[in-house]
Amino acid sequence: MSESMPPDTIRVAALLELLERHPRVLLTGPPGSGKSTLARNTATALAERGQVCRCLAADPGLPGFGPPGAVCLGRWDERLDDWQLEAIAALATLDSARFRLPLTEAVRRMAAQVVEGPLLIDAPGVERGIGGAELLPTLAGAGRVSAVVRLAPAQVSDPYLHERAALGLATLNLPAHPQARHPGKQLRRQWRTAAWDAYLHSAEERELELSALTFVGAPPPGDAPHAWPGRQIGLLDAGGATLAMGEVFALVGDRLSVRTPPLTGTPRTLVIRDARRSAEGQLGTARPHPRSSAASGEAPALSHTPQESATGPRPTLRLDGLCATLVNGVFGDPLLHLRLRHRKRSLLFDLGDPGRLPARLAHQISDVFISHAHVDHIGGFLWLLRSRIGDYSACRVYGPPGLAAHLDGFLRGILWDRVEQKAPRFEVFELHGERLAHYRLVAGQPMQARSPREVDDGVIHAEPSFRVRAVTLDHGTPVLAFAYEPATQLKVRKERLNAHGWAPGPWLGELKQRAQEGDDAGEIALPDGSRQPVAGLAEQLLFAQPGQRLVYATDFGDTPENRERLCALAHGAEVLFCEASFREDQVEQARRTGHLTARACGEIAAAAGVGQLVPFHFSRRHVEDVSELYAEIRRHFPRLAATPGSESTDEQHDDVEG
Repeated sequence: MSESMPPDTIRVAALLELLERHPRVLLTGPPGSGKSTLARNTATALAERGQVCRCLAADPGLPGFGPPGAVCLGRWDERLDDWQLEAIAALATLDSARFRLPLTEAVRRMAAQVVEGPLLIDAPGVERGIGGAELLPTLAGAGRVSAVVRLAPAQVSDPYLHERAALGLATLNLPAHPQARHPGKQLRRQWRTAAWDAYLHSAEERELELSALTFVGAPPPGDAPHAWPGRQIGLLDAGGATLAMGEVFALVGDRLSVRTPPLTGTPRTLVIRDARRSAEGQLGTARPHPRSSAASGEAPALSHTPQESATGPRPTLRLDGLCATLVNGVFGDPLLHLRLRHRKRSLLFDLGDPGRLPARLAHQISDVFISHAHVDHIGGFLWLLRSRIGDYSACRVYGPPGLAAHLDGFLRGILWDRVEQKAPRFEVFELHGERLAHYRLVAGQPMQARSPREVDDGVIHAEPSFRVRAVTLDHGTPVLAFAYEPATQLKVRKERLNAHGWAPGPWLGELKQRAQEGDDAGEIALPDGSRQPVAGLAEQLLFAQPGQRLVYATDFGDTPENRERLCALAHGAEVLFCEASFREDQVEQARRTGHLTARACGEIAAAAGVGQLVPFHFSRRHVEDVSELYAEIRRHFPRLAATPGSESTDEQHDDVEG
């Protein structure tokens, strides 16, 4: 092959050459190495030669085509320029390693259906532990392959070199495309959920009698109906073939209500394991349901379900340079904590009940952005006030008109005769249209008005690494919505770091910060004890990319003016935290109280074109039926953020996936 050939052409040509001698090939490699893309490109090339190619998508976590939670057999259709789904084998799990025996058996049955022509088996990207070591030979045997391809970046070593050699099969090692990347867990969940929603697009509701079905897999107990909604199921005929997959939405007595595509036969067996749609609408892996201890005579353990939680899930998002957490969950007092990573610094958006936050965190809070002064948004100020007694710099607080007087009221209600020089101090800024009023508050002293300043395009706070922009919305009182807008993000070139033999550490955070601030003349202490100038190190090790914007908006009515202002603020943001207090059938209650419905929340996110949506500030009346709010939002905006840190019982674990 010519060295001048593009990388994609080289890989496809190598695989085509292998298929001429070995018509069944197993594609392996780590997650994000491009196995599914290589299979598609190879099938396209075979179609141009007049050959029909088939593929077994054997990664249930995110198959290259077909529904997740299944092994899918597809035939390349040149007219569609895509795989035409021919058959599926339901697994009802996304975990390739844990349920590797059912996965292998499904591959064996599906591969047996292919009697001629090339067959590519797209294996899960499991390259760690005993699971990966066992999957490699069992999938090769189940698929009756005679050759194995490993697709991986050049610097990623093969963890199963000896296992691969022991197969005695033809082996081809190919470099991954330089642009091949693992999409990350959140994006995988979004893609997986979108594929599952597409599969259920034409689904019908039906009821199944449990007494008429045989169960296989790991179903939750029949006496725990709350553990069934959202579960993915497979419906098999009398011969064990998959008729369809579906999703449970209720278990009442002996009757199971499900959504499935139209069935072509009578289901006899139900497959159910651990794939489940969470309350937020994402398809992921559910926690194992605790086994009943009644049979053993043990006292039953106290369990915690989403319906029993006072605050609901506590979404956490990790963006470039920060970690954002809704401290009190989707039902509790609004309080969004932005921890600026590597900087020992935090920002807060609203100040609801801070009971979950440690007092030491208050010492790292530099700025607080208050939407308005209702008690569930400002009541935590007393915690901040008490925690900052000591030798700390002044904390900046931003909010709507009247905020300084409200905070001064907190201070004047307390006797400060013993704090002396350790009195907590605050710089308070109120947004009045295009002007930012400024006040200084020191415990035990009268409030002082400082010189106001003009506001340019809503920017109320700016520094080299980020700025915060605000707009005023209407809640019967002025309410501020905020956009956190980081400057261009500096990233580390890991290959150059490794080439120098320097271990990562806090010094990299210092380098980024000083480079961001333009401190090129300073020096950085390196792990080997030497020192080098900031400018030279930054040029060697850092590169820039656009920052990810975050928008926070809560407590405002659904009016055209509010929608227009918020959409302008949030346009193109990576993530929008937005209230969704009521269901659409409670629109009058929402209008009367100046809040949004779930539908309005979804419509605003769609109109603003945000990347992800985190709905919150749900009315507590929906603690028992929060899934209905999420379902209503998804009908208008499907990209709900998959958020680690949720307290839901179907919290999504890291899937062992390809």
